[in-house]
Amino acid sequence: MPKTVSAYPGRGPVAGAPVGVRGLAARYALLPLRLFLGITFLYAGIDKLTDPDFLTGDGPGSFAGTLTAVHDAAAATWMVDLAQQSPQGFGTAIAVGEAAVGLGTLCGLWARVAAAGGALLSFCLWMTVSWSSEPYYYGNDLPYLMAWLPLLMAGAPMFSLDSLLAVRRRRKGQQIFG
Repeated sequence: MPKTVSAYPGRGPVAGAPVGVRGLAARYALLPLRLFLGITFLYAGIDKLTDPDFLTGDGPGSFAGTLTAVHDAAAATWMVDLAQQSPQGFGTAIAVGEAAVGLGTLCGLWARVAAAGGALLSFCLWMTVSWSSEPYYYGNDLPYLMAWLPLLMAGAPMFSLDSLLAVRRRRKGQQIFG
């Protein structure tokens, strides 16, 4: 059982929180997940935006071709129908969304908003593109959706612009009310 320290107002960790190496590991536990998801989504967005076939083509590597291929097997065919009305527009929105989510996650700026965006993108892709994966764990969008949930709940407390901004807000509050 790890050692714990009780909390005293104004100092020390939360009551029951592990200390030492376990406490250090707990504080940094989300960092590898944040780096992986941030890099992956930033790369996916940039890759789509720089691939001329993805946005403008109609072959197998294009967004329009993917929509046609998955239409009948999707759980939410209405989503596919909606995207087929403007494949270039939806493809661009997905690519820009992935890049923005990846960048926000890496920088830790509005981390919960970025995680919500990543979860939404993963959910939509799961309901359309990877729904028919058999067995379900062969599709990668459901695991991505689950990976976003801890970041959605916890944000980016370490090495993030959110944490720097929080410290700045606390300092300003102390100056005003201190």
